[in-house]
Amino acid sequence: MMCNDKKGSIGRWISLLHRYGNVYINEQLKEYNLGAGQYQFLAVLYQNEGLSQDEIACFLKMDKGTAARAIAKLEKEGYVERKVFSVDKRIKKLYLTDKAYAFESKLTSILLGWTNIITKDLSVDEQEYALKLLNKMSLNAEDFFKKMK
Repeated sequence: MMCNDKKGSIGRWISLLHRYGNVYINEQLKEYNLGAGQYQFLAVLYQNEGLSQDEIACFLKMDKGTAARAIAKLEKEGYVERKVFSVDKRIKKLYLTDKAYAFESKLTSILLGWTNIITKDLSVDEQEYALKLLNKMSLNAEDFFKKMK
C-alpha cells in the first residue's frame, strides 16, 4: 500500500487518529510529567472524584493493570492521592490534589486543541454526525465483547 493511500478501512483511520492523538497529547503533557496514558484518569476524576481505582478502570473500559500503572504515575507526580474508604477499609478512593485542580484548565485546553485540529473544516453537522457514528461503532464493539464473556 502506498503512503498517500486515501482509502483504507475505518479501523485504519481510527488507529491513525489514535496514534496522532497520543503523539500530540504526549508532547503537550511532557512538561507536566504526564502522558497520554494518564490524562484520561484525571479527566474522570475531575467529573467523579472519590472513585476507586477499579471503578475508574471499569468506567474507562481498561484492564486493572493499566489503571494501576496510570494511577501510580499520577500519585507519584502529585496529581492524586488515595484515601481509605470509611465504609470498607480495604478500598481506597482517589482524590485530586491542589496540583491537579490547578492543572484542570490546562488539560481542558490541550484536549480542546486536539479536537480543533481534527475537526478543522468540519461543519457542526459533520462533527455531530462523526460523533454519532463513532459512538455507534463503540457500542457495537462493546456489545461484541460482552457477548464473548
